[in-house]
Amino acid sequence: MKRGAAILAIALFGGCAVGPDYVRPDAEVPQAYKEAGAWKLAQPQDEASRGRWWEIFKDPQLDALLEQVEISNQNVLASEAQFRRARSLLAASRAGYFPTVAADASITRSRSPTGLVGGTTAGRIITNRSASLDAGWELDLWGRVRRTVESNEANAQASAADLAAARLSAQAALASNYFLLRVLDAQKQILDENVGALQRSLDLTKNRYAAGVAAKVDLVQAETQLKSTLADAVDTGVQRAQLEHAIAVLIGKPPAAFSLPPTALAVTMPAIPPAVPSALLERRPDIAAAERTVAAANAQIGVAKAAYFPALSLSGSLGSRAADASQWFTAPSRFWSIGPALSLPLFDAGLRRAQTDQAIAAYDATVAEYRQAVLTGFQEVEDNLAALRILEEEAKVQEDAVRAARESVILTTNQYKAGTVSFLNVAVVQASQLNNERTAMGILGRRLVAAVTLVKALGGGWSAAEIAADNR
Repeated sequence: MKRGAAILAIALFGGCAVGPDYVRPDAEVPQAYKEAGAWKLAQPQDEASRGRWWEIFKDPQLDALLEQVEISNQNVLASEAQFRRARSLLAASRAGYFPTVAADASITRSRSPTGLVGGTTAGRIITNRSASLDAGWELDLWGRVRRTVESNEANAQASAADLAAARLSAQAALASNYFLLRVLDAQKQILDENVGALQRSLDLTKNRYAAGVAAKVDLVQAETQLKSTLADAVDTGVQRAQLEHAIAVLIGKPPAAFSLPPTALAVTMPAIPPAVPSALLERRPDIAAAERTVAAANAQIGVAKAAYFPALSLSGSLGSRAADASQWFTAPSRFWSIGPALSLPLFDAGLRRAQTDQAIAAYDATVAEYRQAVLTGFQEVEDNLAALRILEEEAKVQEDAVRAARESVILTTNQYKAGTVSFLNVAVVQASQLNNERTAMGILGRRLVAAVTLVKALGGGWSAAEIAADNR
């Protein structure tokens, strides 16, 4: 008993976990965003969006749609199931800390053959009754179980981050599609308004043609421009239908069961402070998932190296065995056994070395993937900061172009009514006005999508602190 206690004490307090302890890999982080320009940095994330980040756009219908993503989007639900699986694997690995206990009971009847082989039981039918409790425990002297738990814990945290990334990706895709759809609605409204103006121009030209003050070519040009604009208005329905179908799938509904009636685009561009670059490592779930995958791979190196050391296990059994039911569980029928066992593979043809090399190579690959995820994250932030800055400048110039085009239409139409210019001049300026108005609306759509993508690139309202406590 004293020797057993000594072995247990060594196992519990003297054991060590072989393999490298985890240190987060270095990744180059800039001091500031290159494209931030005149962006005003927030105080430690005081102004950064949290949780329901889409509310910064102040669109109630968008809010209602995004609430359905988490409960209905199949990709999100699949990631949630993977997360539950990862947590179950973690719980299973923690079971290795504890001994296993099994109960066994059996009743068997047997008959031995007659003759020398049968011995003293030759020709007899014997009933054997047995019941026992068996316990076994492999002591974690070298940290194999601890490193396995460490790896599975990191994998569970990576899975939690993957779930957050899937949720954020679906939310961003839905918001982008929603804004593009609303931009199409606005462009359709612009086209419809131009159709009305062109119809009035056609009526004016018909009257002038009937009065003999306009040429046939003016009438044909007016009709051509009207029909062409009508065709453009109808054509917007193709992309709108596709965007509506995409939104339906993102909220887990068949396209046939979902529709979004056209409505005016009433949204303002939000201010999105990019915060400091170092915060990106904690705010982006895909980067956090990549970092946790590195930690899991690092722990697997320890698991592989533990195979080089001997395995010590304790086992014991207590039970009763008797041929006669009346003797079952009596003192003479009782049996027990207890003792340690030590095993060490002496020759495996390089298997353990290969497994260790494999674990090291897998770790190196995850480090490279983590650093690439960091670089990609910074690229996406810079891309969308640049897009918002440049598109804002373009929008201001385009607004001036729209105002000038509208004024040109008024002036040229008056000249046409006065008979100083042909309808060709009117057709040119009307087409210019339509193109500039549609371009202005397209720029607004691009700005909204860039804002959504920037929020996604910054991690939305997520933080790596969310996985630190929930998955241990």
